[in-house]
Amino acid sequence: MNIAPCSRHAAWTLAALSLAAGAALAQQPPAPGASRGPSGPMQEAARLDLEGKTSDARAIFQRMMDSAADPAAKAAAQRAMAISYAFDGDCANTVKYEEMVIAYWQTREAAEPQNAFYQEGEMADEAARVCIDNGDLNAAEHWYRRGYELGVKEPAPQTHPASLWDFRLAHALARLAARRGDRAEAVRQIAAARRALDGDTAMAAQQERFFPYLTGYVALYLGNLPEAERDLAQAVDARGNQRDPFMRCLLAMALEKDGRQDEANAMYRQAYDLATAHNPPAAFVRPFVRKKLGAP
Repeated sequence: MNIAPCSRHAAWTLAALSLAAGAALAQQPPAPGASRGPSGPMQEAARLDLEGKTSDARAIFQRMMDSAADPAAKAAAQRAMAISYAFDGDCANTVKYEEMVIAYWQTREAAEPQNAFYQEGEMADEAARVCIDNGDLNAAEHWYRRGYELGVKEPAPQTHPASLWDFRLAHALARLAARRGDRAEAVRQIAAARRALDGDTAMAAQQERFFPYLTGYVALYLGNLPEAERDLAQAVDARGNQRDPFMRCLLAMALEKDGRQDEANAMYRQAYDLATAHNPPAAFVRPFVRKKLGAP
């Protein structure tokens, strides 16, 4: 959904979005200035994380936090630190720093309530994404539910409808159920996600591309490889998803499980090459593929 910047205090988000684009369902489109991306120390630290030199990256992020000119700049560095821990698969420390960012946005609720509550929900979901990707399913569920609770607090006039949060939560709970081997619950939550899309066509216009990713993910973790391959291939081809490294990595997993190793390796390499952002998808894909294929 589109978001209008509410004040100059939100400027750190506009720059930081270039680090987090694609990190979760329905990231907001870049605002003016965001397309330039990070520069200086932030860019250098992000490069180090992508190369697997996470300790060196965090030393830079720590200096940025220590020298931040204002709370907004400090929160931007804290969010980057959270993602740096994601490159190590560290759910607990990712949560720790995302909580700091949530605390910053809580100070902005009176001045820019629509943006503040949305950002609080985004940060909680970002933490949850890192946790589910790295197998801490209980922590992931807690933070997905927390993201929902924060996001739906956005007051009128809402710039992000409750239906968006309904879809996100159902999407997350379906994936969690699949990871836990609970087919019935996964099917129930997929149906809830479908109802949320069908009930709000404006929201669905932005979110429909994430539905085949959901059904493909669930099929993969429940062992239905033909369905997983079909739906993940559809997800990868959907407009807006073509450069998503995580979806390609999931498709590679399905191909590998089906015994098609050469095709899987090619898809893993594509995922790795696309994982150039400083966000949760890249934080999972880079180390995962590096370990699997020995990528540089």
